[in-house]
Amino acid sequence: MVVSRDQTPTAQETFMQMAQAAGLRGRILVTIGLIVLVRLGVWLPVPGLDRARFAADFQSSPFFGLLNAFSGGGLETLGIFALGILPYINASIAIQLLTAAIPSLEDLQKNEGEAGRRKISQITRYVALGIAVLQSTGIAIWTSAYSVDPNPGAFFIAKTMLALVAGSMFVMWVSELITERGIGNGASLLIFVNIVAVLPYSLKNVAELAQQDRGIVGGVILLSAVFLVTIVGIVFVQEGARRIPIVSARRQVGRRMYGERTSYLPLRLNQGGVMPIIFASSFLILPGFLAEATNNAALKKAASYLGPGSPWPLLYVSFYLLLILFFSYFYASLILNPDDLSKNLKKMGSSIPGIRPGKATAQYITQVVNRLTFLGAVFLGAVATIPTALESAAPASPFQGLGATSLLILVGVAIDTAKQIQTYVISQRYEKMIDR
Repeated sequence: MVVSRDQTPTAQETFMQMAQAAGLRGRILVTIGLIVLVRLGVWLPVPGLDRARFAADFQSSPFFGLLNAFSGGGLETLGIFALGILPYINASIAIQLLTAAIPSLEDLQKNEGEAGRRKISQITRYVALGIAVLQSTGIAIWTSAYSVDPNPGAFFIAKTMLALVAGSMFVMWVSELITERGIGNGASLLIFVNIVAVLPYSLKNVAELAQQDRGIVGGVILLSAVFLVTIVGIVFVQEGARRIPIVSARRQVGRRMYGERTSYLPLRLNQGGVMPIIFASSFLILPGFLAEATNNAALKKAASYLGPGSPWPLLYVSFYLLLILFFSYFYASLILNPDDLSKNLKKMGSSIPGIRPGKATAQYITQVVNRLTFLGAVFLGAVATIPTALESAAPASPFQGLGATSLLILVGVAIDTAKQIQTYVISQRYEKMIDR
């Protein structure tokens, strides 16, 4: 097959490389094997529980439908991987927020290079362990009412807590292993798989409802069409970027003189990808989780107003949109630093036409990034709320649990993973050219 080095890999070339290239094939097999291992752990039950009574009460809680989607059905079955990747996600949110507030953590991230990032990763693991202990203790106390032993006591709580913490730490290790030796971001990919695992049950329920009541078929078809249009919009926004032109000054290398070159700086419309929506959803889960775990009436009432099925939907939607906006700007500030970008352009002898190098360039990039981030956050908010409102108004929905949020995560993670596979294919293409 004859290909250009600048040509985007075709589907045929990609599948051929996946089958023939040992490095890419090995990464894909490692990823699939680890995902299967995590899915098996979801169905390994924590011992000593009355499953039937627990499942019946679980179905009556709208909050746990949201949490169950993140755990891939693990919470409904209360498997040893019921917590899944949630403690690690919550720890990542906490550490990234603290990095912007604590100078020592900020110095580790910006100035210590790879060693600093490893230290931050280690701190994140310890924080995830602490969060897992707190969450698993709450779940153990809550589920003690469903124990087959009429007097479960402290032993049941300790046993359940240790099983859930061990399962969560194992899932965290698997996610890092996927990121390091597999394909894609491990945490995002595990959430992707968990959501996909829940969808068939939702579709089955809708099919059964449609057979019982033919009047809802039209509403389900219309809602499915809205989700298809949403998928197209997600793809366009995820791929959308603002290209800022850059001019490189003349320079002499040896005896050769290179003239001015024009290139561009691509700034994505949605810098954070799916992470703002994941962080916002995880943040919304926390109040309801604490309320259910502590069985506190005041907390339950407060959490009901800030969760799915809120009696004040406008309050829930407004809070959700503010979280998405905050995490969009926060994540964009972590990914892109206009001051560092301006300094790098100045070192390379490059500039933006009509903008002076240095501080003026940093201000211009900041303005562009802020506008793009606002537009991206508005889109994320629209995707998370408009289809969900239609979903709640419909008599039946093919997407229960996270609704449009799950759709955004699915499409975003799929795009990011596909791009990483294409990157490996392109690297293999260059290696073949060098060998020749």
